[in-house]
Amino acid sequence: MMHLNILSVTLPLTNPVLIFSVILFIILFAPLLLHRFRIPDIVGLIIAGAVIGPYGLHVMDRDSSIVLFGTVGLLYIMFVAGLEIDMADFKKNSKRSLIFGLYTFFIPMILGTFAGVYLLDFSYPTSILLASMFASHTLVTYPIVSKYGITKNRAVNVAIGGTVITCLLALLVLAVIVGMSTGELTQGFWIRLGVSTVLFAFIVLWVFPVVGHWYLKRYDDRVGQFIFVLGLVFLASFLAEAAGLEAIIGAFLAGLALNRLIPNTSALMNRIEFVGNALFIPFFLIGVGMLVNFHVFFNDLTSIWVAVVMTVVATVSKFIPAWLTQRNFKFTSSERTLIFGLSNAQAAATLAAVLVGYNVILGTTPNGEPIRLLNESVLNGTIVMILVTCIVASFATQKGAQEVALAEFAEEEMESDEDAEDRILIPLSNIENVEELVNLAVTIKSKKAKSVMTALNVIKADTGDSTAEKRANLLLEKATKAAAATDNQLVTSLRYDDDVVNGIKNATKEHKITDIVLGLRKEGEISDTFLGNLTDRVLSKCATTTLVYRPSQPLSTIKRYIVVVPPRAEREIGFPYWVIRIWNIAKNSSSKIIFYADASVLSVLQEVNAKHAVEVEFNEFADWDDFLIISRDVKENDALMIVMSRRNYPSYVKNMTLVPTYLNKYFNRHSCILIYPMQIGIGEQELGALKSIPHADSHDSLDDLADVMRSLFKRNK
Repeated sequence: MMHLNILSVTLPLTNPVLIFSVILFIILFAPLLLHRFRIPDIVGLIIAGAVIGPYGLHVMDRDSSIVLFGTVGLLYIMFVAGLEIDMADFKKNSKRSLIFGLYTFFIPMILGTFAGVYLLDFSYPTSILLASMFASHTLVTYPIVSKYGITKNRAVNVAIGGTVITCLLALLVLAVIVGMSTGELTQGFWIRLGVSTVLFAFIVLWVFPVVGHWYLKRYDDRVGQFIFVLGLVFLASFLAEAAGLEAIIGAFLAGLALNRLIPNTSALMNRIEFVGNALFIPFFLIGVGMLVNFHVFFNDLTSIWVAVVMTVVATVSKFIPAWLTQRNFKFTSSERTLIFGLSNAQAAATLAAVLVGYNVILGTTPNGEPIRLLNESVLNGTIVMILVTCIVASFATQKGAQEVALAEFAEEEMESDEDAEDRILIPLSNIENVEELVNLAVTIKSKKAKSVMTALNVIKADTGDSTAEKRANLLLEKATKAAAATDNQLVTSLRYDDDVVNGIKNATKEHKITDIVLGLRKEGEISDTFLGNLTDRVLSKCATTTLVYRPSQPLSTIKRYIVVVPPRAEREIGFPYWVIRIWNIAKNSSSKIIFYADASVLSVLQEVNAKHAVEVEFNEFADWDDFLIISRDVKENDALMIVMSRRNYPSYVKNMTLVPTYLNKYFNRHSCILIYPMQIGIGEQELGALKSIPHADSHDSLDDLADVMRSLFKRNK
């Protein structure tokens, strides 16, 4: 023990307050100190853990609290990976993920077995178990990908899908080898493993979404939602262990199960990422560093040889699958580097495997020493392999992520109008639907930094009511907090005008608004004089794309959007602009989009989906006289979206006047969004506000339409 008399502190630290304080300052300063050497944050935390750990300066022990928080951090990484997957892209890349998963399992198994038998002189069971450790990997570097905003890149999806496949197969090999070594590999073993795995998958992938949807739909307490989600994650992890699998598999499947219920743009997602990145994941990385024992390599040459062989084989056997995947699917070299970086880090599953193998006693020597399935040299070599592969993976992932992000940015800058912005106006008048309107605006906007949301409240200049301004400020403050909860900035505007509609119209001109989000009362009736006097007048005076929203449940709990499109909608000048909003909804909420439209509209939408895949279904529908036939397909947790038009425009249908009656009578319990396309000719003074929208002149031909769609999707990537 070393005593620091001046501070009255004993090393290793035992005071929990001081331990937590030291770790927090390490999380804060370790990355900052290493940034000047261009060392990734993850590497800095691992090195810091090695320095303060029991084999370094021994500032603190790797006690149960470090293990607990580290376990939470590891499960957090896997959970967030499943949560952030774009399900449409995941399905699209499922074949690629399967092939990469098989590559990254069998190649390390072959090379690892060969190295174990011929280089390390191990038995075949020990060599196969050693090879399974190379086959598995942990998404330690996933936070780097998240930081660069490329979580939906195809290479990332392929790497994540391959991770699940190779980890499942590697853990199965672990169970089989241990079962063979202990004599437990019987028919009953396979039956138990199969039944428990199926039951576990059923509970997580089927029961969890149902329970999660029920809770999130009925309870909007932010703290309660966060705790509920964490509870499901750790319950899934426990169920995975009970089924004979690794806890990380349960956390990942929990992320997939809750994927649709926690949109990437939601406040809940922001809280999940914030807590994980600020606390739990750094704890895990520091805990990994604490495992490194440098002392054994000064006394044991065998451990050095084993560590060198393990590290080289683990690295080479992960680079080859990344290279083959690049060649097979014509990925870029940057995407190959990204796949290699994500798949090279060895941590959780590897550590679990070596500890299990180390604790399996095969017999004893004449001296009474235990003969282990994996000896102490392998245990020490594994710790070094974890450190080196995590460092290599961090540098590779950062390099690949930077290059991919820069390539996407350069392509976007080259293909899109530099002055184009999404400028969304949210007129507020009812405090009940403020959060819903802000959430819808966040969901429809593109991810580009230039997107601007403005919350507006108009006070009649002649009211003379002193409370009107207080009420307006309350509305705007609530909107600001709702946007901040989703990590978005909101501009507020309070203005006085003789007429509210004129105030909205003037704000549209001044802020060069591209989209307006209007709200109706929750579960309120839509006026038979159409949408009410104020909304109707706004639609008649403002030319921009307008969404009129009547919420009945949170956006995150909507499973499908039923989108009804009138004939000739593709001839409207505003067609591509509302299409991009629907595609943003699909991307940001992971909800399914079901279109009902005529053949000509569907052909354009199908072409869009072929290039920018989302989960979508197409149904031919053209007879608005039989509009109510759609009600048979609308389920409880669906939202209805109806694309409207103004009179004297190509897609106007006379039955649109009956839409309020239909919504009140047949869809009164469903969230509804009425979309009014941007249409030139309404309020000619507003045309100046549309100059920032690319190609907002005409698209008389399909070629013109294709040009507009291409430009919009490029800048919304």
